[in-house]
Amino acid sequence: MTKSDLIAQLAHKMDIPSREAASIVNTILNSMADALAQSKNIELRGFGRFSVKEYESYVGRNPKSGETFKVPSKKLPVFKVGQELKERVKSKK
Repeated sequence: MTKSDLIAQLAHKMDIPSREAASIVNTILNSMADALAQSKNIELRGFGRFSVKEYESYVGRNPKSGETFKVPSKKLPVFKVGQELKERVKSKK
């Protein structure tokens, strides 16, 4: 499902114009992105949890040349699926 699909489905189910649905979806996604940028967790009960994981720096190696280099520390968003969603997907075989 793409963002456009989500907007179309929201507009259809809520019987609202596509522009209004797009505004709602964009507001939700932007709010989530802003929260993650501030290292805040987002928990959607029954769906899952978005959080930011911090990775320490480490020494990497180029497999082709064998040259070593320092990989800087970084923060990346991660998603952990909720039990309810996991069971729902599992039962849809």
